[in-house]
Amino acid sequence: MSVDVVTFGCRLNAYESEVIRGNAERAGLSDTVVVNTCAVTGEAVRQARQAIRKLKRERPGARIVVTGCAAQTEPQTFADMVEVERVIGNDEKMRADAWIATRAHLERAPFGAGAEEKIAVNDIMSIQETSAHLIDGLEGRARAFVQVQNGCDHRCTFCIIPYGRGNSRSVPMGEVVTQIRRLVENGYREVVLTGVDLTSYGGNLPGTPRLGTLVKQILKHVGDLQRLRLSSIDSVEADRDLLDAFASDPRLMPHLHLSLQHGDDLILKRMKRRHARADAIAFCDQVRRLRPDVVFGGDIIAGFPTETEGMFARSLDLVDDCGLTHLHVFPFSARPGTPAARMPQVRRDLVKERARRLRQKGETALARHLAAQVGQTRRVLTESHDSGRTEHFTPVRLNAPIEPSVIVDITVIGHDGRHLIAA
Repeated sequence: MSVDVVTFGCRLNAYESEVIRGNAERAGLSDTVVVNTCAVTGEAVRQARQAIRKLKRERPGARIVVTGCAAQTEPQTFADMVEVERVIGNDEKMRADAWIATRAHLERAPFGAGAEEKIAVNDIMSIQETSAHLIDGLEGRARAFVQVQNGCDHRCTFCIIPYGRGNSRSVPMGEVVTQIRRLVENGYREVVLTGVDLTSYGGNLPGTPRLGTLVKQILKHVGDLQRLRLSSIDSVEADRDLLDAFASDPRLMPHLHLSLQHGDDLILKRMKRRHARADAIAFCDQVRRLRPDVVFGGDIIAGFPTETEGMFARSLDLVDDCGLTHLHVFPFSARPGTPAARMPQVRRDLVKERARRLRQKGETALARHLAAQVGQTRRVLTESHDSGRTEHFTPVRLNAPIEPSVIVDITVIGHDGRHLIAA
């Protein structure tokens, strides 16, 4: 065994795991498992710790290195684990020299080295720039993720991620275009732009280009790219060029996942969000006029501190008012050190019950979307021999085996409540 990477969390982490794998292998590491963690909820941190213990039981000879957002925000938590040999920060994990230093540490440190010796985590707020990291592809994935932005300048009261990722910084447009061109040359038909706060793209670059400018440059200069997709965006930051690209270029996929978080204006203020309920609804209406076939997903938190039943009902109603199809529901998780952790908390049983109701609402919305697709022809990017996703990111079950990583036209003949069924 050389280097294995276990990835938790977002698409950005998936992209970064490929950079980690390459740097660690070039540094000469062997018998090493890197756990790239997520810190978005306390449950995510718990799952990472649980996975580390399981990995060590299953592979007692492997040396375990922990990195990612949870390692950045809670380095001591992981350094105190006897299973862990090294803890690397979010900036260090992307640098080749950090993996060379990690190899030297693992070679000289016996198993069970002191916790303080294990930690290589710097001040993430001191990082001012980010650069493209050229990769040839993502192992086992039909679509490629490309990091164009990292960090966040906003301070939502529930969110720990800025302390794991630092302030917002962007990859220059030319470097992004070069990376995407390389991936297309390697056979990727779909590329997903990723970032922590994607719609803040360009704020630290000369001329402060916006995300829409980047999207148009990619579509212009990578003519062979068949599908371009965006990860989660903040609708309040969507610029005119981005909306124009949605209206004018079919290669930009008609699917947007929105960082909504709640449907009640007072809760949105207490979250320190920058939009109101009416803004979210108006944005969805505007994009739907420009691109009538667009499908929306959204993140919504259930059980935020001070949330009453009436406030929660407005989140339920937002699913219909925005016409959401793909819902990501997060039961509120108090992250130590955040303002929301100090607010009056909703009872845990109520948080779970509201999350269940919100998920049920999402399942109903998805079923409605799936039913509307029956009889339609869709272009599907195959992810395996028997599955893929449509332009709208809707999962599809294929009745006949097809080569992975190709785009095919299918006719939808039914659905099972979660997937479309192709003829």
